[in-house]
Amino acid sequence: MPVEVETRDCAALSEDELAEMAAMGGAFDLARLTAAKEDWVLCTTATESGKLHGFTFSTLERIGGTPCVLIGIMSVKRTGKRDAVLKGLMSEAFHRALMAFPDEDVVVGSRFVAADGLEAFKQLSELIPRPGHRAVGEERAWGRRLARRFNVDANYDEKTFVVAKKGQSGFLDHESTKPEKIDPKIAELFDAVKADSGGSLIIHGWTMAEDLLKLGRR
Repeated sequence: MPVEVETRDCAALSEDELAEMAAMGGAFDLARLTAAKEDWVLCTTATESGKLHGFTFSTLERIGGTPCVLIGIMSVKRTGKRDAVLKGLMSEAFHRALMAFPDEDVVVGSRFVAADGLEAFKQLSELIPRPGHRAVGEERAWGRRLARRFNVDANYDEKTFVVAKKGQSGFLDHESTKPEKIDPKIAELFDAVKADSGGSLIIHGWTMAEDLLKLGRR
């Protein structure tokens, strides 16, 4: 059966739906998801045969006039179909961005606690931070903007893009099906992330307008 993806306003979520998300087995409990309902605008769910396999809390907005997709929370159930679920959730995010920001370049940003989650961003360009690249002023400025938007700027280091603590109110929760293929240099980006202490890494990338036409097409 194909993965079915649906997006709704967070305000329309019921207590039972939030409880189902919490019971899915991801990184977020009911209290965190209840808060996310208030913090974010859109909720996307991925189901197969009526069973929940993944969800995203996000928003589409402009920061300083630039179109952005901000992923506050994403969680993918640890099953053999999780690659398809991740692809479905990201395809929906790109489609929503295309509808909201046609003919524009778009920033996509989220928080991460492990390199696995970056599989969601594999179709983006100019990821910041990335191995072998020294971020410049405007790239660091985007890190600061996202840290403020995620409300973690008090614990954010603009040189490393690391949130030292209290940065796990939301992040991209995905476990790779092929961890052995994760680039060691990408994994090194997380050496300074103290996940056990609530740390995270803020990463953003771009999808150019011409790429978004393909990524968001249905």
